[in-house]
Amino acid sequence: MRNVKYARCVKCGRQYDATPNLTTCACGGILDIVYDYDYIKANLTKEKLKTRPHTMWRYRELLPVEEDTPDTPLRVGWSPLYEADRLGELLGVKKLWLKDDGQNPTASLKDRASAMAVAKAKEAGAKIIACSSTGNAASSLAGNAAAAGLRTFIFVPERAPKGKVAQLMTFGANVISVQGNYEETFELSKAAIDKWGWYNRNAAINPYLSEGKKTVSLEIAEQLDWKMPDYLAISVGDGCTIAGVWKGLKDLYAIGFIDKLPRLISAQAEGCHPVNRAIAENKPWEPMEENTLADSIAVGVPRNADKALAAIRESNGVVVNVTDDEIMAAQKLLGTTCGVFGEPAGVTGTAGLKKLCEQGVIGRDDTAVSVVTGNGLKDVANAIRFCGEPMKLPNDLDALVAEIGRRGLKTE
Repeated sequence: MRNVKYARCVKCGRQYDATPNLTTCACGGILDIVYDYDYIKANLTKEKLKTRPHTMWRYRELLPVEEDTPDTPLRVGWSPLYEADRLGELLGVKKLWLKDDGQNPTASLKDRASAMAVAKAKEAGAKIIACSSTGNAASSLAGNAAAAGLRTFIFVPERAPKGKVAQLMTFGANVISVQGNYEETFELSKAAIDKWGWYNRNAAINPYLSEGKKTVSLEIAEQLDWKMPDYLAISVGDGCTIAGVWKGLKDLYAIGFIDKLPRLISAQAEGCHPVNRAIAENKPWEPMEENTLADSIAVGVPRNADKALAAIRESNGVVVNVTDDEIMAAQKLLGTTCGVFGEPAGVTGTAGLKKLCEQGVIGRDDTAVSVVTGNGLKDVANAIRFCGEPMKLPNDLDALVAEIGRRGLKTE
C-alpha cells in the first residue's frame, strides 16, 4: 500500500508492517494506521472526488487497502446528511445537521467497519470471518460477508435484540448466543478465533476497522463542502467509532481539505459510561455494569478505550451521560421533527446534544452535526414501549370520532 507507512502501537509506539491480518501489539496495545500524507496530497484532490461513485470507497487514498482490492459488493456509505432546522431551533443552536447512517445496507454505521473487514479478509486469503457483537457489528458483518461469498461465525450476548439476530440468521451466519454479558461474549469469540484461525473482525483487535468507520466523518466534511461545524456528537460504546471519526477528521486536516477540527461530543448511557467517567474524573477507565436499554453501546469493558480517550482529549471534547428515558425521548423527538427513526444507541448522540444545549454548554451561536448510528427497526420493542400502542377500534366511524375527541386530537 503506497499510501500507508506502517501500523503503530498507541501504547508503546512499536511499528509493524501493515499486513492484512494485523491484530494488537505484543504489549497488548491497539495499533493505529499511519499514512503517507505527502503521497495522498499528490494523488487525491477535491475535484477527483466529484467523479467517483457515492460509496465509502470513494476515499481509497485515505483507506488502508491495496490498489487492486475490489470494492465490496454492498453499497456502503454516503448516507444522507439532513439539515435539521426544526430540531436545531428547538434545541437552540444556530445550525444542526443529522447524519443518518441507519441508511446503510444492514441499517447501521457498522457496515463501514465490516466492509473494511471483508476487504482485508479477501487480501489475507481468508474464507471465514468472526466477531463478537451486541448486535449491529454482527449483522453488518454477516450481510457484507454473505455478499462477498465469505462465511461467518458470530457471537452475541443473549440479550441481543431479536431484530438483529433475525438479520444474522437471514444472512446465513453461524450464530452463537452466549449466556452472559458482552465481555463474556468477547472472550469466547477470542478463544474460538485463536483456536480455528478465523479472520478477526473484532474492533478492539483489528486496527483496520476504525479506518472503515472514519469514512462517516470524511463524508460529513465533503457534504458540508469542507466547512466544519463547532461540534460533532456521537454515541460511544467500545470507543472504535469515535476514534475513527477523529482519525478521519485529522486525516482531512493533514492533507489540507479542512482548516478546522470540531470538538467531539462523547455521549454514553448513564447506566454504562466507563469512557466518559474516565474523562470526567481524569483517571484510567474502569469496568462498569451494562445497565442500559441502548444495547449497541452497552459495553462495560470498552476494548478501544485508549483511542477513544485520546480522541476526546485531543479534540477538547465534551462528555455527556444520558438516562434511558432521555434516550427514548430523543428517539421520539427525532421522529417527530426530522422523520428519522434511530435505534436507542443510534440516537444517544442526539440525546447528549440536547442535554448539553439545555445545560448551556452549547450555545445559540454554535453549529453541530449529530450522527444517528443505527436504524430504529433494529429494536422496535423499546420504541413501542415508549411511544405506546396505536388506537384499536372497530370499523365504526362513531367510535373513531369519540376516540379522537377523548384524546383531544386536531382534525383540521
